[in-house]
Amino acid sequence: MTVLRLRAWSLRLSPRGLAVGATLAVLGVAVSLLALSTGEFTVPVPDIVAALLGDGPPAAELIVGRLRAPRVVTGLLVGAAFGLSGAIFQSLTRNPLGSPDFIGFTSGASAGGVAAVILGGSAWQIAGSSLAGCVACALLVYALAFRNGVQSYRLILVGIGVNALLVSASWYMLTRANINDAATAGSWITGSLGGRGWDHALPVAAALVVLLPVCAWLSRPLRMLEMGDDAAKAMGVRVEPIRAVAIAAGVLLCGVATAAAGPVIFVAMAAPQLARRLTRSAGITLTASALTGAVLLVGADLAAQRLFAPVQLPVGIMTAAIGGTYLVFLLRRERR
Repeated sequence: MTVLRLRAWSLRLSPRGLAVGATLAVLGVAVSLLALSTGEFTVPVPDIVAALLGDGPPAAELIVGRLRAPRVVTGLLVGAAFGLSGAIFQSLTRNPLGSPDFIGFTSGASAGGVAAVILGGSAWQIAGSSLAGCVACALLVYALAFRNGVQSYRLILVGIGVNALLVSASWYMLTRANINDAATAGSWITGSLGGRGWDHALPVAAALVVLLPVCAWLSRPLRMLEMGDDAAKAMGVRVEPIRAVAIAAGVLLCGVATAAAGPVIFVAMAAPQLARRLTRSAGITLTASALTGAVLLVGADLAAQRLFAPVQLPVGIMTAAIGGTYLVFLLRRERR
């Protein structure tokens, strides 16, 4: 670990963490270029660069600029948001299963989105309802789990119970909808990047611009909270205010990501754990988790489009297959 000092400021840098971050960034660029280049119409890399700069052939500008680039950028941003959200909650709960997928926040966003779809809402109304559902679910879980503070095991148990209720509510709404609304809601609830445009990417980008500095500020107290509340208090951390800010940031990241792409499961759970193993860090690393989430989601979307061509699967099915395998590995490892 290298420490850089500038007067009263200091910054700890891990050479391995920097190398992993740079590798993940290069991998993200490579996967993105592959997603932009391949498909029904192949676009050479020089034409991709020219199209992104607004000086490419008309066909390349249409295919890359209007169809593929918004999907790839949305995937990168949504994956980073899910990765960050999962890292925050796994750090707070000190448990690899303490991700938004398991403690109900993604299901809250799903229930809100399904309700808006069935009521005939527009894209913006579906996104707003999804975000509202995520926030309402978080408030409910926090209120039910609060008893002289929020303990991690209580937050997970309450979240699992609320998650089961919200999943049941979503499927009940689907059974009461007409066939067309049920088909639309069923497609959305799977999690997909198909048909995503710049109007889906921009809200996630804006949320990340606002919340990334908050996450950077939270990284140090979250590391201390991973050692337990008593140890964190002894080191001067104001536990409950920090926990409340961290939950709010994690919920907003999960909410805007779900609003943009639907409830893409397992990215929030797998990304922080993969990042921790890659960096060999003792705790959860936020930056590596965000980069891993972005690479995971864009890579899974590329596989969902190409592996079964001409059939294109929703990315949520591919992440479920990858995440399910990882969950089995994780449970077997914990059992040993």
